[in-house]
Amino acid sequence: MFITHHRRPFFILTGLIIAASIASFAFFGLRFGIDFTGGTLAQVTYNGARPDSLVLTQSLDTLGLKDISIRASGDHDYIIRSDTLTEIERTNLPKALSIEDKYPVTVSQLDEIGPTIGAELRAKALWALVLVLLCILLFIAYAFRQVSKPVSSWVYGLIALVTLVHDVIVPIGFFAILGHYTGAAVDTLFVTAVLTVLGFSIHDTIVVFDRVRENLRINSEANRKESFTETAGRALNQTFVRSINTSLTVLFTLLVLYVYGPASTHDFALTLLVGIIAGTYSSIFLATPLLVEIAHRQGKKN
Repeated sequence: MFITHHRRPFFILTGLIIAASIASFAFFGLRFGIDFTGGTLAQVTYNGARPDSLVLTQSLDTLGLKDISIRASGDHDYIIRSDTLTEIERTNLPKALSIEDKYPVTVSQLDEIGPTIGAELRAKALWALVLVLLCILLFIAYAFRQVSKPVSSWVYGLIALVTLVHDVIVPIGFFAILGHYTGAAVDTLFVTAVLTVLGFSIHDTIVVFDRVRENLRINSEANRKESFTETAGRALNQTFVRSINTSLTVLFTLLVLYVYGPASTHDFALTLLVGIIAGTYSSIFLATPLLVEIAHRQGKKN
């Protein structure tokens, strides 16, 4: 019950986190990958030892390529993303990849993604996020339709929406910093990670809200007089250990994926790590305290 009784500091902390994330996005911006902007995607296979990625980057720089991203794939392959190639750059690409024929290489895949397709993917990704948030709002409002006191079912849905917006803003702010300092680009994997975080976060939030609803029902049947702050705090205590243990299990798995997984999944795993931490925080320290705060304000008004 400590969290619900001392909720103001958590509201201040949440405000600072959101402000820092928005400031990061406003100052650094997001670096979009070729999935959203268009460009060239190449997969190359070296017949033997492959060069270091830094050496390969320097060799490709001599071609004048822009926005180069090189990720290892397996023991002999690299996946390379760059701006759209000109005919001259396409012709000279094998020589640059082999670094003056020191490393025999085969270009197994070379695809061009046009800017129109990239813009369409970007719009669809945005719509996917909006529709997911809307569907979650409607679902929670429907699932809690029999709960009307001390707050309506729509309040449960709106609070869940607020926490999910928090869970989207934090990874975006983090990725803006990551992109500025490491060159990490937002691609379809990033959108997948954010949608995964939303699903994980809303699951935790609904578990707590459902326990609040159950405690309200038990109080009503037993004719027990208890403040909503205590009821919600008890629900939080009943689910706290479960939420933390579930999150830790997922975080340990993601850490293993980040440390031992292929380089192509590093940014994906890192985004999930940040998102799961943000989602666990919002489910425990934001959603239920907000519910109590709104109930408290409505009680004063009534």
